[in-house]
Amino acid sequence: MTEQNPGSYRHELKYLVSNAQVMMLKTRLTGLIPLDAHAGSGGYRIRSLYFDDYDDRCLLENEDGTDPREKYRIRIYNHSADRITLECKRKERGMTRKVSCPLTRGQTEALMEGKPLSNVAQLPPLLGKFTAQMLTDGLKPVVIVEYDRLPFVYRNGNVRITLDTSLSSSSDVRRFLDGEIPRRPVMPTGLQLLEVKYDAFLPDFLYQSLQLPNLRQTAYSKYALCRRFTR
Repeated sequence: MTEQNPGSYRHELKYLVSNAQVMMLKTRLTGLIPLDAHAGSGGYRIRSLYFDDYDDRCLLENEDGTDPREKYRIRIYNHSADRITLECKRKERGMTRKVSCPLTRGQTEALMEGKPLSNVAQLPPLLGKFTAQMLTDGLKPVVIVEYDRLPFVYRNGNVRITLDTSLSSSSDVRRFLDGEIPRRPVMPTGLQLLEVKYDAFLPDFLYQSLQLPNLRQTAYSKYALCRRFTR
């Protein structure tokens, strides 16, 4: 089991967009840059299991804009347990960085039940740190976040533009590895999320392609939004 090296801190911009704007952006971007190689032709579904402590520290830090701050999640794609990853996302000075490591199904099932793993010293660094925080801070699974993602990528600037739709949540954390589960839509009617991530620069032709009337940048956190609907 290997850990992915953390990348550098990246810009991450979020925007609220209408359903019509989603279709417009999809048309524009399809003619400019490719989809992520893992996305196929229609994107993929992301399901994440987020963790917080007994005081909801991660949620409160997110809502207060605490800098720096971190949060942990376990992620799968298209309801499949073939690829399960633990991720830690850190936000600092307006930039974000993510580090991840793979999990086995057995490890995931234990963490879903809030059970820390044993042999901390033998675990990959990220998983060891996470397990230690479960023991010391009482981290536990609190909410499932699920949505459909259409991801476009561009190598220069390490740009990733994603259209995230049908955001929903569930508090039934023990069903994280199940297929379809009951979920609650959480976005305002007719609105979706556009996310733009890049390293040092965003190429001008992509910047121009993203210009839409009344485009509204937002500090929306999928985690915080879903917690509000499941607490």
